[in-house]
Amino acid sequence: MEAYVLDWVNLLLRWAHVIVAIAWIGSSFYFVFLDNSLTKPEDPDLKAKGVDGELWAVHGGGFYHPQKYMVAPKSLPSNLHWFYWESYSTWLTGFALFTVLYLYQAGTFLIDKNLFAWSPAGAIAAALGFLVAFWLVYDGICRAFGQKPGGDRIVGIGVTIAVVIASWLACQLFAGRAAFLLVGAMMATAMSANVFFWIIPGQRTVMAQMKAGEPVDPVHGQRAKQRSVHNTYFTLPVLIAMLSNHYGFLYGAKHNWVVLVLVMLAGALIRHSFVVRHKALVAGKRVPWEYAVAGTVLVLALAIWLAPAPVPKGTSVAPPSFAQVQGVIVERCAMCHNEQVVSKGVQLHTAELISRNAQAIYQQAVVLKAMPMNNATQITDAERSLLGRWFEAGAPAQ
Repeated sequence: MEAYVLDWVNLLLRWAHVIVAIAWIGSSFYFVFLDNSLTKPEDPDLKAKGVDGELWAVHGGGFYHPQKYMVAPKSLPSNLHWFYWESYSTWLTGFALFTVLYLYQAGTFLIDKNLFAWSPAGAIAAALGFLVAFWLVYDGICRAFGQKPGGDRIVGIGVTIAVVIASWLACQLFAGRAAFLLVGAMMATAMSANVFFWIIPGQRTVMAQMKAGEPVDPVHGQRAKQRSVHNTYFTLPVLIAMLSNHYGFLYGAKHNWVVLVLVMLAGALIRHSFVVRHKALVAGKRVPWEYAVAGTVLVLALAIWLAPAPVPKGTSVAPPSFAQVQGVIVERCAMCHNEQVVSKGVQLHTAELISRNAQAIYQQAVVLKAMPMNNATQITDAERSLLGRWFEAGAPAQ
């Protein structure tokens, strides 16, 4: 019953997390597009009001005219919308999901004793430490170099190095599936911390200065904009790290930390392509699609690198006997899928049950390589291949 309840909690938290994440990432993408698509106003009235950029758009049968003020408007509007609950809700639901699935079940999902045999308490503490440590390192790099000439490039290089080191370390300490998700979670934590510690406080400071009749210091807006841009570059790497836990061929690869770094780099390149595209269109310049092309080529190169070795032409491999298949299932799978332990509602302790679940066995153990969890039973590639040949031969029961 406990497993059933956890499945429902997992489902509802995951659903809520996806909903609020869509809202946050959608607003982030929109405002980056808006900032890079604004044109200088020609209307004298807009200039007099302090409007620095405007955009005309059409959507849903109506016309929209968003405007951006240089630093701040001359007076505060009575109805002002704040964009922060999208971020906080995403982090809170994500952390709750991480707690339920990985921290609460650390011995199953967080630890791979073949990599590092530590206690659940130690693994939990280290995982939480990753979230805090990356924020401190990232924030320190931004504080030290963010406001200096050429600082954006230095920050970009420094943060990239920090992500690479964290990816390598996570894959040495945690089960591959957990390591990938943990790297995504630490970057997502930095994104939400940017909102909490920099973007919203900066906006509140600007408002306080306006209410006090003091000159508005533009540095608060500049810092908020810088952190907001960082967030938009983190989005696609974070998303692929989060989605990776469904694909064992990624986190189960021999050099999985390299796979993680490269797939996140591909996401960052593709995101950069769209950012610079907006600027190019406004300036009437050529759209630099080469970044998106580079990201796509990188993904294709990864797919080729991780592809299983093809069977030589002319080689005929006879389908395995059911006895061989049952032997693999009993040794590698049945300990979690039997009459007493019914993991995910699947039982594999009889020949009939093995045949009934042939599709699931093929999908999870052969195609996705997601099972056994963290390869706890050390199933070999040869055994996965054996199960694959059995299924492709029609999954005969005898």
